[in-house]
Amino acid sequence: MLGTGISLESLLEKWSKPASDTEETKCDNALRMIKKSIGSSQELSGYTIKFILQGSYYNNTNVRLNSDVDIAVKLTDTFYPNYPEGTTRNDFGNLESKYTFAEYRDSLERALIATFGENSVTRGDKSLKIRSNSYRVDADVVPCFEHRRYRRDGSYIKGTEFRTRYGNNQVINFPEQHYANGVEKNKATGRKYKRMVRIIKRLRYKMKDDGFDVENIPSFLIECLVWNVPNRYLNTGSYTEDLRGSLRYLIQNTDSYGTCEEWGEVSELLYLFRSKYNYREINQFVRAAYEFVF
Repeated sequence: MLGTGISLESLLEKWSKPASDTEETKCDNALRMIKKSIGSSQELSGYTIKFILQGSYYNNTNVRLNSDVDIAVKLTDTFYPNYPEGTTRNDFGNLESKYTFAEYRDSLERALIATFGENSVTRGDKSLKIRSNSYRVDADVVPCFEHRRYRRDGSYIKGTEFRTRYGNNQVINFPEQHYANGVEKNKATGRKYKRMVRIIKRLRYKMKDDGFDVENIPSFLIECLVWNVPNRYLNTGSYTEDLRGSLRYLIQNTDSYGTCEEWGEVSELLYLFRSKYNYREINQFVRAAYEFVF
């Protein structure tokens, strides 16, 4: 049960706010150093690279315990295609690349070590992790190729794609579409969408402190869950009623697969429950969250 000594509305209003200005400055410092590091690399000087901010910091849903920099460093010269059924690269005039993703990832790693030092760069399964100091926050640098989801007319949707270091698993994301959709929903709800995301993220941390097992509820998933809450539940006039209505909606609509099968990630280009997350675990979490607060 949530016990704070102040009114619930006051607590939720506090939880709705983003990270402090000091943390924002340290995020900016990390980002600037990452861009400078890669821009100075001789190995990568002949390639076209796009820096795509993603995650909680860029989407303005970061909270005190979640204010790291997450940046996709996308090579656009080489790409991973997804062709319509029955077609191949020959139908679109594409050629096989000799430059491998592993080679690109290794070049990025060397560039980061040259700037931050070997002791500050760790090889993760999905990213290169840069350790924080008094000047900057932790940073996740995600090497990736461009992902292209082709249509039959030859046009395509751009995303990011990479292979994990351990297992060589395919990971596809659409961070730019995620950002744009989040901005639009935030406008449509009087900025309540991102405030509710922050509230539930902080609620998750509070539950964790009290012994709840919430490891299967990552920050990204919380953004996606609130994305699927209709706007009318997010602008009722009070944070208490917004939270109550949002959690009730999520409880009712994750109770069976049929009511949430079509739910998408914020990008609306990937399904939420068809392969990535388990709706039963989500239902268990939102029920526990509701009981924890109300």
